[in-house]
Amino acid sequence: MSPLFNLSGRTALITGSVRGIGFSLAEGLAAAGARILINGRQQTAVDEAVARLRAAGHAAEGCVFDVIDEAAVEAAFAALDARGITVDILINNAGIQFRKPMVELEVADWQRVIDTNLTGAFIVARAAAKRMIARGQGGKIINIGSLTSEAARATVAPYTAAKGGIKMLTRAMAAEWAPHNIQANAIGPGYILTEMNTALIENAAFDAWVRASNPSGRWGNPDELAGTAVYLASTASNYVNGQIIYVDGGWLAVL
Repeated sequence: MSPLFNLSGRTALITGSVRGIGFSLAEGLAAAGARILINGRQQTAVDEAVARLRAAGHAAEGCVFDVIDEAAVEAAFAALDARGITVDILINNAGIQFRKPMVELEVADWQRVIDTNLTGAFIVARAAAKRMIARGQGGKIINIGSLTSEAARATVAPYTAAKGGIKMLTRAMAAEWAPHNIQANAIGPGYILTEMNTALIENAAFDAWVRASNPSGRWGNPDELAGTAVYLASTASNYVNGQIIYVDGGWLAVL
């Protein structure tokens, strides 16, 4: 492996990583040599994901907390501090979706999506960055955006607002933390085959639209995001900051 992309000796915390995109990113970073901290809200699910990584020969541990629970996030980082575990790489992946026309949307549902997808990323990144700054050795923060960081679609207003916010939050992080050698960037996945998209995948009309509107003619696979994550987590991206890289098969190119 090129030293540019070797993550040996580094620890990566990936929120929402018990399945889907988050677990694929964990596998990718682990294959590049990183020790992985799997995060989720349920201990059983976290333990199962950790076991899968360990069975593949990777170093992995669990880190259970809800990203929108500020006290729980701080307690989790304090527990890592007490064990001498430093988070060198943070991937803010935890997120939820809620589909409904805006005129029918309840404020509580709007707020739930904003809290998880945007505010949670701020809460976790703040805890990680405080420690990166104090150590004086820099770090990597990768936020997971979306095509909706760039282009809106009907019935997903809170998700669109949150992912648009992720794009600008990433820039804010870069503006404030670059002097501390922290690079904050984002990945904008296209239409990916995940559990969150099951309803869309099973909708024949929507599936046909995705295939027809994408130059690649298909949905993406979760593991196709891993290479970009490894790049942004590695020294190869040390002068890349405040950017969002869309991994979408070319969808935005022809929008």
